[in-house]
Amino acid sequence: MTRVVSVFLPTLATDRIRRADPSIPAESPLVVVARSGSKRWLSAVDQNAAKVGLHIGMAAAKAQALVQGLHMVDADPAADHVALERLTLWALSQYSPIVAIDPPDGIVMDTEGADHLQGGEELMLSGLVNRFRARGLPARAVIADTWGAAFGLARSMTAETKVIPAGKTADAVARLPLTSLRLSAEAIVSLRTLGFKKVGELAATPRAPLTLRFGPEIGRRLDQMLGRIAEPIDPIRCPEIIEVHRAFAEPIGAAETIAKYVSRLVTQLCLELQAKGLGVRRTDLIVHRVDNTIQALRAGTAKPVRDAAWLNKLLHDRIEKIDPGFGIEKLSLAATMVEPLNDRQIVSSLVEAAAVDVTSLIDILGNRGTQRIYRLAPVASDVPERSARRVSPVAKEDGQTWSMTWPRPVRLMDRPELIEVMALLPDHPPVWFTWRGKRRRVKRADGPERIYGEWWRRTSEWVAVRDYFTVEDETGERYWIFRSGDGVDAETGSHNWFLHGVFA
Repeated sequence: MTRVVSVFLPTLATDRIRRADPSIPAESPLVVVARSGSKRWLSAVDQNAAKVGLHIGMAAAKAQALVQGLHMVDADPAADHVALERLTLWALSQYSPIVAIDPPDGIVMDTEGADHLQGGEELMLSGLVNRFRARGLPARAVIADTWGAAFGLARSMTAETKVIPAGKTADAVARLPLTSLRLSAEAIVSLRTLGFKKVGELAATPRAPLTLRFGPEIGRRLDQMLGRIAEPIDPIRCPEIIEVHRAFAEPIGAAETIAKYVSRLVTQLCLELQAKGLGVRRTDLIVHRVDNTIQALRAGTAKPVRDAAWLNKLLHDRIEKIDPGFGIEKLSLAATMVEPLNDRQIVSSLVEAAAVDVTSLIDILGNRGTQRIYRLAPVASDVPERSARRVSPVAKEDGQTWSMTWPRPVRLMDRPELIEVMALLPDHPPVWFTWRGKRRRVKRADGPERIYGEWWRRTSEWVAVRDYFTVEDETGERYWIFRSGDGVDAETGSHNWFLHGVFA
């Protein structure tokens, strides 16, 4: 089933202006002014302006009279569109093969067949809005069965993300305002005059009188929102993307036929990549059906490749997910993410064995979900939970090494867990401790190892310390526990005890 993500960027115009002109004070209200003849009104307002009562559509003269020192900039729709197009192309490379601009302030994506690469729908949406926020762009994102439903919900809710379960579209949109239907302003005013306020009220009204009075547009928008008629997304493409196509005089549908033509497209794509000295990191197979709908499959690799046999395997493993419907009229294969890849000679050696390349295994596991495979890399930090980070399994070494001064457990808790302890302060290990409802008597212990807070990160760690002990209970299980504080001065910590890790 198709799953559509609508991303709403409510302050795109003002955010673009602030990024282009850093001299604008961060606390100053900023508005964008549009003109039509002698009429001037606010076409965009930032969060500071909204807090003081300014809103889109307000007369510019009135806004200037209400807010002293208001920063006003003339609207530049062309620059806004360029910024939105740049963000859409970025989303194309990161999230889905089918991404399009939803002007003037949105992006729409069909994520069917691609959300698993981001760890699922919820993780995908939260990661998406977090990455936009890191760029200084507040965003709201919704995933639903239809473009219309996702569009309306994204522009009507206050939460940053929302996932509408499959098949629950009608219930989710029933309370949306009429403006979420993407109708003309005149139609909205007329419907409100007749007493309609919510989408659910309009959907429950007989269609014939509405069509007779307003034409087919209202019914079409309702059917698109509720999934009764398709609303295809025309994906964006940039000239730099290497893409090959195959159109068919007669629609195809058999899995064997699809696999045959995919293999031919892969061979053609690899030849074009070789001519440019490139390897592909992310490949998109786009399926155009005769009913004017599009499906897409995405396959990623850990390293740039142009091995036709391997790319064929990655794509053929997922061909079964393609629903040909009434037939496929066109197949497209695009290299969405590429990197330089030069041919190298393989030198045979009778002395040194060739290094085992596990990239193929990484690709297979990675295409089942990129959250499932990673490598831990050391970080220069004494604080245990900050001393490691997840990196790509094929990431290059950055020169950092693991500290071997004290032994570390093979498993660290996501968060240190509070335990009950009987111990003699300040430097003695516990006699016993209770963890997860079970009391464990300590048979052997080693420590303390004192770890100081990183004062340069935050002021609360200026005098903070932890005293770590490695303890072994009567059954031979070994644990890594610590006391928050030095056991004497209350400013160094709460003096509560925590279990932080378990040894093998």
